[in-house]
Amino acid sequence: MSRRWPLYGMLAFGYAFLYVPVLLLIIYSFNESRLVTVWGGFSTKWYAELLQNQQLLDAAWLSVRIAAVNATVAVILGTLAANALVRYGRFRGRLGFELLLTAPLVMPDVIIGLSLLLLFVAMQQMIGWPDGRGFSTIAIAHITFSMAYVAVVVRARLSHMDRSLEEAAMDLGARPLGVYLQITLPLIAPALLSGWLLAFTLSLDDLVIASFVSGPGSTTLPMVVYSSVRMGVSPQINALATLFIAVVALAVLVAGLSLGAGPRPGPARRGRGRSQ
Repeated sequence: MSRRWPLYGMLAFGYAFLYVPVLLLIIYSFNESRLVTVWGGFSTKWYAELLQNQQLLDAAWLSVRIAAVNATVAVILGTLAANALVRYGRFRGRLGFELLLTAPLVMPDVIIGLSLLLLFVAMQQMIGWPDGRGFSTIAIAHITFSMAYVAVVVRARLSHMDRSLEEAAMDLGARPLGVYLQITLPLIAPALLSGWLLAFTLSLDDLVIASFVSGPGSTTLPMVVYSSVRMGVSPQINALATLFIAVVALAVLVAGLSLGAGPRPGPARRGRGRSQ
């Protein structure tokens, strides 16, 4: 038992390092004082003021819409790319295609944002689109790097999938498209959901790339939070972060209950004894 105490201590320190700041943030979101580091009593007035802060609400709604569009398109493109890499073997240009697909995983966000900004400016001068930078440019920029993460997740699932079910369905007369829609997609559905959630989170969290490709009328939530923090942390930011934590915790709880409520295999039936 004595040998385990250092391990327990390291584990407790790790959890405290991760979650104590989050707990303090939640506690100080109910602080009466305008100073976030000075406790002035319990109050919920910052939540009421947050609901009246139109700038924060508009930025949050814009970020959620961009994240949803980005996640959906990234799942479609990332799945197609993963299928090409897994199912088609070696083809001309495979190495270059794989390098281009995985480059956003290791490329700094500053480089991605600057290159996309130059691309959008050049396209506007050549063809007149995009007419300014806003929702569409941010969504395209987020899709550019998000689909790389989706492709990695879906590719891993496709590589380890048993293809005997697909072959059996085709032997029974099913068409390739029907096999893919009715067998392959349900089998890789957990990877698709994981990729969608990952792309949604990456888009909602992005600050650097969105700062390059956004315009004056399209400010995302991380940009608003960052600009407000530079002027001093407002208790409304603590309230906003607490609401996000509550939504995420509720989603995790619902997912856990849904998985726990699924069908469970019953006990195996015992064989009947020999007749007397």
